[in-house]
Amino acid sequence: MSNKHIVWHDHHVSKEERSDIKGQKPCILWFTGLSGSGKSTIANAVESKLLELGKHTYLLDGDNVRMGLNKGLTFSDEDRIENIRRIGEVSKLFVDAGTIVLTAFISPFQKERDAVRSLVKEGEFIEVFIDTPLEVCESRDPKGLYQKARKGEILNFTGISSPYEAPKKPEIHILNDRITIENVTEQIIDYLKDRGYLHAK
Repeated sequence: MSNKHIVWHDHHVSKEERSDIKGQKPCILWFTGLSGSGKSTIANAVESKLLELGKHTYLLDGDNVRMGLNKGLTFSDEDRIENIRRIGEVSKLFVDAGTIVLTAFISPFQKERDAVRSLVKEGEFIEVFIDTPLEVCESRDPKGLYQKARKGEILNFTGISSPYEAPKKPEIHILNDRITIENVTEQIIDYLKDRGYLHAK
């Protein structure tokens, strides 16, 4: 069917109304970093803290999404781009619902992260760079992926056989090799509080 037969339908309830009833400003907290950098661990800790504060959130995790929405996509550069494009569109819907959505994806390419940023309004995309040295990530290797990549058993592995483009100007830059999860969580929550994302109902 041609796209010319598809028409956008406006909602009777606005994003602002959905946000106000939740007592928050919706946004995408986009966690990016190498495999083993701590993205998912930190995103989970931040979401738990936001729940304690009575905020409405949803966490999209790389592995979980690839089991459903993005099932069938490989780790080729082309499929990685499509993976992030789909996540961006889903995240945009969560923002429209007035939700704070947290995403934990390697998302190695700056162009694709910028493409997601362009989907939402200014201030609704917060790039969180979990900056952990490759040697630290490799020493953790919770899934044994680096070892397999070094043996050539995994192709297109970020940091080994595929590049990672570190964010140039992330809103939040976490040096994650000598800091506690509690301190990282506090930094991110303080950022949200200071900039009015967590206002009272």
